[in-house]
Amino acid sequence: MTSSLNPRFTFETFVVGAANRLAVTAGRTVAENPGSAYNPLFIYSGSGLGKTHVLMAIGHAAKTIASQLNIEYLTLDEYVEAFHAAIAAGQGDAFRRRFQNVDVLLVDDVQFLTNRKEMQAELLRLTEALQQSGHQIVLASDRPPAEIADLDERLISRFSGGLVVDMGIPDYETRVAILRRKAEERGSKFQPGVLEAVAKVEYPNVRELMGALNRLIAFQAVNDMPINEETVRKVLGVPTAGSPTAGSSTVASPTVGSPDEFSQFLSDVTVTVGKAVEAWRARVAEAVMRWEGEGYRTGRLEKLLEQETPAAVDEAIAAYVQDVERLKTLEAEVAVLDPQAAGEKVFRDPDHMEAAEAAAAKVREGAAPPPAPSAAFPLETYCAGASNEVALNAARDVIAKPGKKYNPLVIVGRSGLGKTHLLNAIGVELARKKHAVVACLSTQQFVDELIAAIDGNRVDWWRARYRRATALLLDDIQLLAGKERTQEELFNLFNHLVDADRQLIFTAPAHPNTLEGIEERIVSRLEGGLVAEIAEPDKDLRRGMLERLLTQHRVPVEPALLDYLADRPIDSVRNLTGIVQRIIEAAAAQDAPVTAGLAREVLEGAPVPRRTTGLRTSGIVVSSAGGVRSREKMVWDWPTSGDRVIEDLR
Repeated sequence: MTSSLNPRFTFETFVVGAANRLAVTAGRTVAENPGSAYNPLFIYSGSGLGKTHVLMAIGHAAKTIASQLNIEYLTLDEYVEAFHAAIAAGQGDAFRRRFQNVDVLLVDDVQFLTNRKEMQAELLRLTEALQQSGHQIVLASDRPPAEIADLDERLISRFSGGLVVDMGIPDYETRVAILRRKAEERGSKFQPGVLEAVAKVEYPNVRELMGALNRLIAFQAVNDMPINEETVRKVLGVPTAGSPTAGSSTVASPTVGSPDEFSQFLSDVTVTVGKAVEAWRARVAEAVMRWEGEGYRTGRLEKLLEQETPAAVDEAIAAYVQDVERLKTLEAEVAVLDPQAAGEKVFRDPDHMEAAEAAAAKVREGAAPPPAPSAAFPLETYCAGASNEVALNAARDVIAKPGKKYNPLVIVGRSGLGKTHLLNAIGVELARKKHAVVACLSTQQFVDELIAAIDGNRVDWWRARYRRATALLLDDIQLLAGKERTQEELFNLFNHLVDADRQLIFTAPAHPNTLEGIEERIVSRLEGGLVAEIAEPDKDLRRGMLERLLTQHRVPVEPALLDYLADRPIDSVRNLTGIVQRIIEAAAAQDAPVTAGLAREVLEGAPVPRRTTGLRTSGIVVSSAGGVRSREKMVWDWPTSGDRVIEDLR
């Protein structure tokens, strides 16, 4: 299990500066002379500074110079998975030979060797074997070998015996060069001094620098006008120029029944039929009735009855039963992985075993589609306004060019502002594209699916299912906090999808760098795209939303009502919906029209007059005819006087 080299990650696309020049020079040297210059080469840096880019660039350069070289890139997690799979299959020696024959081995995220003694010993043997055979190994980590916790001293010595080089935060000049190149690649033009103003902000890594550029591109597109240095400071939240920023239900398989009333019935039928026709016809008829009763197609058996004297009847019935048992096995296996797929008719037809085997194989390979976006949130019903204009424009760009412009797109804002609506709306539009497989679900559901996969020993299937996705949309990414295994899986899935130019979109209540419990490597990648904020609904948005809600409820849209409600301070779309519902319910209870006056009474607590048919009092009512009537046991108001009911005196 190895990852392919990302075609975008070459030395030609890497901006070289003082902070990374040594690493790039060493990488080029290794690519030109694999196995003889620096072996091993160990590159380390913080997240988002280009380690993976340089690692893959070495692979591309080496392949360009000598196309016959066998080059493999993989993360440490992928190496561990491949090793465990080989051991489980009894192929440990073949696994070792495979990697010892690689000419240039590129291993990323070596820091995850912590607390993996078995893999440390395996990597030590592999490094020694590659060095002895003159093959190159290059490793990347977020810290130097000596600072990787619980790392074997022999590995530290082996890594340090080659060249250990770090990549630092790019300086001002390098940041300007990066911004200019990326802006040019995106076809975006800025006034003189704008990119320089961005470069003055000392972002901790290149991904966050790209995130800042994305925000400027999005802002300029929304406003349809060039921006200046002052606008840069406002958009990026920098108070003064140059200031740094702050940082299942499972489907049970059918089973062959034990002797019961149905079995007894079949026996009786067999006896009866046997008296009238040949014994073989009785056996076939019994089989047809039995398997039809369990829901299986019996065309093959019925054809036997059409023949005069078929040969080998018992063998034919036995072959049919064998196929049915195989279908049951396939259906039970599929039911564990994908309960919905287990109900397909293909698992009930023994005459089409190849189709059933193929369907089961697809499910095993993760071909079962992941959760899809909800069609209840179409894009055309999403109200636009100044408070969500950046996010909405970014959404349209993502729909037009998925995986190309803003990847990932992170939509942030407080609860009730429409993040989930917009997320699903984007998903619905992306799903319309040819061959699209859009995964759109809550982060909690994502976590629960992984837990179920771990519990059922089918993590590989779960990974394959999501790796097929052309877009991954996760709602409430903050729910990853503290879930280390899920973050690790998302990290690997994130890299796989981004490398394949597949779109990722997330929602969160606040900026990623303020979310507690989310690993730095995840935060760094989230900030490398576009973080688009949805603010509290502005007046225009509230007015548009009100018109839509009132129209949906078939309420006449009066200007006075719109003005009154739109002027009220409402902090979320959800609250606005709740307020409209309250007013409509109050109007229905009073059998009165929805007006600005009624809305004011409901929302500001003014007394609401009630219509009565006579004198209203409280407590006990004494009738003129004597006796006592309880007001609570009477209906005072009814739509028509003829329908009015008054309880008889007692």
